[in-house]
Amino acid sequence: MTLFRPASAADTTARPTLPTVLRRVGLSLTIACAVPAALFLATYETLGVWTAILVALAWSYGAIAWRAVTGRRTSGLLVLTAIVLTGRTVITLVAHSTFFYFLQPIITDGVVAATFLLSLATARPMVARLAGDFYPMDAELSLRPRIRKLFWRLTALWAVVCLAKAVTMFWALNSLSLDTFVLVKSISMPACNLLTVGITICAAVLVARREGLLGALVVPVPVHT
Repeated sequence: MTLFRPASAADTTARPTLPTVLRRVGLSLTIACAVPAALFLATYETLGVWTAILVALAWSYGAIAWRAVTGRRTSGLLVLTAIVLTGRTVITLVAHSTFFYFLQPIITDGVVAATFLLSLATARPMVARLAGDFYPMDAELSLRPRIRKLFWRLTALWAVVCLAKAVTMFWALNSLSLDTFVLVKSISMPACNLLTVGITICAAVLVARREGLLGALVVPVPVHT
């Protein structure tokens, strides 16, 4: 007869599987970045720029409140997005000029690029500080040579990408009409971010597999007696 027993500790690991990590990354990026960007573009086309600004901000705070009420952990990326959108909205309303709303993310990209570059000289580059949002980290894991090198390289990658985005969008903001700028920004920035995220995930998966950090699925193991 054939009996089934759960896989033992020797059969599998406690590490999350790749689909689990990808779902966590996808959910975090969707809630913090993709949804507010899509809401802004859709509202901008139908109700105008001022309403779009407020709708994007309302989504971020609504997502934070919903996760708090339901007892879910709020990612650092979502909090960072809400803070950035708050600053952009307040300055835009005070100045009563949408130019400042679109200028601020350009400045933010420049500041982020500088922050990431400066963090390369510290023991914990910026990617290492954000990694816990997507994968359970501990001191032993973060000190592994391959992991430290990965964090350093990914921090450098995102610094270069943010700097390139800032320069390109500053030129576009000063050279194109507002409608054209919004269209170009809405297409090119998500595409650039998705490409960089894809590179980040591929590099992380490669290192994780070498380090044995992606667990296997727990499946029944047949035992013949």
